[in-house]
Amino acid sequence: MKILHTSDWHLGQSFMGKSREEEHQAFLTWLLKTIEEENINVLIVAGDIFDTGTPPNYALELYYNFLTKLSLSSCENIIITAGNHDSIATLKAPKQLLKALNIHVITSGDENENEVVEVYKKGKLEGIVCAVPFLRDYVVRQSVSAQTMNDKESSLTHGIKEHYNNVYKEALIVADKKNIPIIATGHLTTVGSKTSESEREIYIGGTLDIDSDFLSKNFDYVALGHLHINQKVGCEHVRYCGSPIPLSFSESTSQKKVNIVEFENKTIKVTELDIPLHRPLLVLRGDVTSILKDFESVEDKNTWIEVHLNDENPFHANQVIRDKAEELELILLAVKIDKTEKALHKEDFDVISLDELNPFEVFERRMEKDGLEDEDFVKELVVNFKQIVSEVQNS
Repeated sequence: MKILHTSDWHLGQSFMGKSREEEHQAFLTWLLKTIEEENINVLIVAGDIFDTGTPPNYALELYYNFLTKLSLSSCENIIITAGNHDSIATLKAPKQLLKALNIHVITSGDENENEVVEVYKKGKLEGIVCAVPFLRDYVVRQSVSAQTMNDKESSLTHGIKEHYNNVYKEALIVADKKNIPIIATGHLTTVGSKTSESEREIYIGGTLDIDSDFLSKNFDYVALGHLHINQKVGCEHVRYCGSPIPLSFSESTSQKKVNIVEFENKTIKVTELDIPLHRPLLVLRGDVTSILKDFESVEDKNTWIEVHLNDENPFHANQVIRDKAEELELILLAVKIDKTEKALHKEDFDVISLDELNPFEVFERRMEKDGLEDEDFVKELVVNFKQIVSEVQNS
């Protein structure tokens, strides 16, 4: 059995006002070719297929066109689980139609959904996938009055662990003592993993205490999503594959990969396969002189550039940098002032645009402006705001 593990496509992402359609199309074309060349018979997509709950039409077209072509390939088993960015309704709508093509879409993990997927190769049972999606609060955690924040965090962790244990027990029944691997998926942050700036907190007021020891004790491979950096967590067979394209400038130097997982009975081999970079993201730091010099070295005109400016006269330097970028036909998305420099007046220079901030950052800046001093009140405001945002994104 040969598995390709990918996640966090974020189809439809708007990056500082720029579409990622071209990059995503290039990735999906490469992915189809790779599945054929590597003789993959199981594809696992571990969440965040789309960037928002209401993806643009072109993103939906990319998704459905890819699945249509994939259903005609050598890949016999396709398993897609929802992430925290995905709308349950959007993924669920074509679920029955896709099932006819042997495409299994798991959206919520509630009691009405079967998360145990049997994997076949030429009619023979080769393995079982416990296809666990992003588990929303209502699935794993009951709200009890008078609970402290620590109680809520503890109940969340307990609920998720119980969910995995229950699905594993179901998988054992299906396996019926056959010597076949049992694989799990997940969309969450594990203890000891590395994050980047483009991921957001996915549980309101909750810090998970789930580590590789818990996940590895029952499962022969754990295909994780949510974190955008390819990494193993604690052991060889608990892994994030990462996103296929850099989703923020903090990921500009990270090599994007998919994981190819091969099983011979329960013997496992994992290979990290590099994804070709379609559009580079470049971060430049320094004063106006060094930035202008760096501009001259940019060969790929499709590169998206972010500048971190440290200059004695940042207002003048900003304009010089922007003029030079235009002259060289470079794509300059942002100029940020080093925080060690003297703060500029808003009317002189607009350092940050809303495209660079997520809703939580906007809310935090608003509270800073209001000068709220009651820490308990601020904490309660943040928890309530995150709850509202979560409900809007998941509606």
